[in-house]
Amino acid sequence: MEEFNRLINNQLKTMDKLLLLQSEIEKCQDIEKQLLALQEESEAITIQEEIQLKKQELKSIHDRFERQTEEVILYFQQQQEAIR
Repeated sequence: MEEFNRLINNQLKTMDKLLLLQSEIEKCQDIEKQLLALQEESEAITIQEEIQLKKQELKSIHDRFERQTEEVILYFQQQQEAIR
């Protein structure tokens, strides 16, 4: 059960990172809209680049979260088999 808790805790930490990063992306997108409305093209391009980097990081964290989910499921299934 200790291993299961460790896997779940890791997954929760990853989910926190996902949520934080998604929030940061949304803030950057709001800033981007404001800059475009003010016709600050060079500033908007900079924020667009930052958004792209954050989206790449988000995808990486999402992939990690999926792998962790698979680990949790596999561990749980193995434990269920051991009980039988």
